Amino acid sequence: MTAASQSSTSFSLRTVLIVPYVALVLGLAIVIGLLSYRAGSRAVLTVSEHLLLETVGRIGQAIDRHVVGSGATLEAAFPNGMVAPEAIESDMHNLRTRFWIATSLHIDPNNYVYYGNKNGQAIGLFRHSMQDGELRVKIKPEEMRTKYRFNGIDGELKFASRETKLFDPRERPWYKAAKANLKDTWTSVYIDFGTQDLVATRARRVLDSRGETAGVVATDMSLRSLNDFVRKLKVSPNGLAFIIEPNGNLIASSVTQNVKPLPDGSYVRISAADSGNALQSAIYTEVQHALSTAEGPSGARTLSFYTEDGQKIHVAFDRIVDSAGLEWINVVAMPRKDFMGGVIENVMLNVLISVIAALIAVAVGFRILNWVANDLKRLSVAAGMVGDGQLDAPVGIHRRDEIGELAKSFELMQHRLQTDRLTGLSNRENFVRRLENKITEAKHDKRAQPFAILFIDLNGFKFINDQYGHDIGDRALIEISERLKANIRAGDLVARYAGDEFVVMLNGVADREALEPIRQHIEDALHAPWLGEATMQGQSAQLLGGAIGDAYFPTDGDDAISLLKAADRNMYLNKFGARKT
Repeated sequence: MTAASQSSTSFSLRTVLIVPYVALVLGLAIVIGLLSYRAGSRAVLTVSEHLLLETVGRIGQAIDRHVVGSGATLEAAFPNGMVAPEAIESDMHNLRTRFWIATSLHIDPNNYVYYGNKNGQAIGLFRHSMQDGELRVKIKPEEMRTKYRFNGIDGELKFASRETKLFDPRERPWYKAAKANLKDTWTSVYIDFGTQDLVATRARRVLDSRGETAGVVATDMSLRSLNDFVRKLKVSPNGLAFIIEPNGNLIASSVTQNVKPLPDGSYVRISAADSGNALQSAIYTEVQHALSTAEGPSGARTLSFYTEDGQKIHVAFDRIVDSAGLEWINVVAMPRKDFMGGVIENVMLNVLISVIAALIAVAVGFRILNWVANDLKRLSVAAGMVGDGQLDAPVGIHRRDEIGELAKSFELMQHRLQTDRLTGLSNRENFVRRLENKITEAKHDKRAQPFAILFIDLNGFKFINDQYGHDIGDRALIEISERLKANIRAGDLVARYAGDEFVVMLNGVADREALEPIRQHIEDALHAPWLGEATMQGQSAQLLGGAIGDAYFPTDGDDAISLLKAADRNMYLNKFGARKT
């Protein structure tokens, strides 16, 4: 090999050291980007599915409001079990009052309630606003219906107009449908002649004193506000929502109309399959198939499918059924690209930033990376120890950046996990863990000092809680906690065990004779008058001390459970005077 060839294939030491590291860092950045994309896509898919189900739920609530409102309107107009009058004119005032109240419950959409009887009489109340109403009355079967305008529930009736076409309630579809049913019933959704909006009528038969059908009460439910609600939903840039009947006819849609005009000036309803929106038609086909093959419990469900042009569509749908025969299906859908486009852009941006940051990190040096990595490793180790039950695992990180704040938050979490929220004392779990550690230490180290525990149950606490309320009871517990902390020795541990029970771990107690004065000192502190008695409306009240039970290690037990049981048992013996000293 010539010198020239050797020169052309040789590398500097800097290149040998830097190039592999840069390649590794860049490779890691790309891998992290891919993993971020995978994790991000899963997270976004989950969130998007929840969003779809939540939107389906919102539509369901809007439908439920209409349906429930219609039922409440009929109930207010003619309460179930109320006997119908023989003639409308004999009960005109009461009918008008109840109909006014009924249309006040849900003026949008149930602003019209009406009643027709078997004699051909009819009365209806239409609300133009909260104050303006229109009473439509027909007393004689052969006469035309008359309309009166009035203001307020008992406003004076003023003649408005008289219809030119004979109105016979007995020939109307709502009357015939309700007459043949024992419960509320819905008519088919139809197009209102005046507004060209979709309307459904809910009707119920009304009985006379003999239990026979006297007439039918009904209310119109305009679906205009429901359609407006769906049209205003912002699912996603290319998402959509719609409500259909089982036959596919649209109730409402965010992307198409639900009715269309014909050349003769009339209007017809639009089916989701023939709506002119290819995506809506495809979604309808998939939902119909899912409903026809569905097994198991009903409720909101999701599905995904691919369109002919390769788009993946995520769909959520629910079937709404009520006891009066209404059956609608509400659907929400969005293309996958709507929510994944941002994820892809974000991942690419993250990869680019990661590459730049990696190069800068190489330039700055490995020391900073090691510094950060070491502290993160400490946090990770501490988190693992907490997961294993060592809540007091030291973190040992003192920084002024985000990692330092994270370490402070971690230490605060450790403190809260070990502390009773009300009193600030150690909690039960922390005390038991410390006691177990103390026992383990004593078993493995013969030089370890003997110790004892006290179990304290307050006297009279239930009376304070019952007599003065839980706020005063909480203040009593806080004061007792302060007394216990002030009257134990340095190195001892006091904890709130449960409710009005406290425990104390006494270190360095040579024998029971040494334990007695400590126990007596704490008992005297508990018997002192309670400083909070002045808040008890001048009544004389004080804590009556507490019963204290003690247990000595290892005489009374060689594990935490047996020691606590022994102390608890001795506490009850002391409390009821059964323990011999």
